[in-house]
Amino acid sequence: MVFEIILAILCGVLCGIITGLIPGIHVNLVCVLVVSMSMALPFSPLLLCCFIIALAITHSFLDSIPSIYLGAPDPSQVLTVLPGHRMLHQGKGHLAVKMTIIGSLLSLVIGAMCFPLFIKGMAAIYPAVRSSIKYVLIVIMVFMVFREKKWYWALLVFFCAGFLGLLVLEDDSLSQPLFPLLSGLFGISLLLFAADSGLPEQDNSAQSTLPLRTLGKAGIVSTSMGFIAAFLPGFGSSQAAILAQQISGKMGDEGFLALVGGINTSNMLISIVTAYALSKARNGAIVSVLELIGEVGFNQMLIFLGVCLTAGGIAAMLAIVLSRSVLRLVSYFDYKKTVFSIIVFITLLVIGFDGFRGLIVLVTATALGAFAGLSGIGKNHLMGCLIVPVIVYLW
Repeated sequence: MVFEIILAILCGVLCGIITGLIPGIHVNLVCVLVVSMSMALPFSPLLLCCFIIALAITHSFLDSIPSIYLGAPDPSQVLTVLPGHRMLHQGKGHLAVKMTIIGSLLSLVIGAMCFPLFIKGMAAIYPAVRSSIKYVLIVIMVFMVFREKKWYWALLVFFCAGFLGLLVLEDDSLSQPLFPLLSGLFGISLLLFAADSGLPEQDNSAQSTLPLRTLGKAGIVSTSMGFIAAFLPGFGSSQAAILAQQISGKMGDEGFLALVGGINTSNMLISIVTAYALSKARNGAIVSVLELIGEVGFNQMLIFLGVCLTAGGIAAMLAIVLSRSVLRLVSYFDYKKTVFSIIVFITLLVIGFDGFRGLIVLVTATALGAFAGLSGIGKNHLMGCLIVPVIVYLW
């Protein structure tokens, strides 16, 4: 059985590389395919679950690469785009990706060490905080907006993004609603301004200047926020990253990238605890796991924890190598042509997924993202596209 589990992990890692590197191919899509074909596949439900978990963990290590290098963010990585792109134009693109990988690996280790604490604490904390999260998000929203000097523009952008998010997420005709929305707000709108600047020579040997104390803080905060995101309804990795940013204070671009990278991975890890302690699923991967095996028992939880640690270790090493390769490929071509090609590629993907309606969402989101940039306010206010729908959902 051990040999079969190892093979399942390796297959999950390989599939996670594909979903992590190619924009638009999400973990949930693969999970749905696996569940729908499970009866025809010659593998036990446990092995399929190990495959899914390894896939999801690997994806969380690699999804920062297209976000930073290509401006095509995954929903959990939208906040890495701006600091990551800034470091890319300082010649430190590989370091930016490496910081997200370090954050992911650190939170994975801390999360595994705290597993018994999470199991005991989750059942006690969940009833007390589930009704309060909407108020927490409102306080974060107010703090985000009114700390800006141009708070009136920030308020306008926040609510415009929130209204757009409500419209898009309520549109059942869109198969991939978040892809055109987030690619426009955080991806193409940034690439349009960056096209004329060119891509400087990259220093793949650049070392982090982040103090170990700050890195440790990022790991602890990201694991804590991943814990919250793993069991609160409607509170995802992106919302957790915004809350973590306010709690942790100024950590610089490197610290923030480690923070965001860690939240996504710890969220997936701790979702296993949620499935065991509360019998609830907070992401598509765990939904698929519960569909395959019904419920997560103690022994299965331990197996899944081992899968996470094994897949995470392999994914961390692969992500470092793949980051250099992708960056070398991006740097090889003329930057303006590369940016134009990325924009065309994202547009074609959007049209392929959702046709003309998806294209309208992409153009509208790009215009709003460009307006935020021209107004001189932080792009974090565009996160209203996810925060406002969550508040409405929880109200």
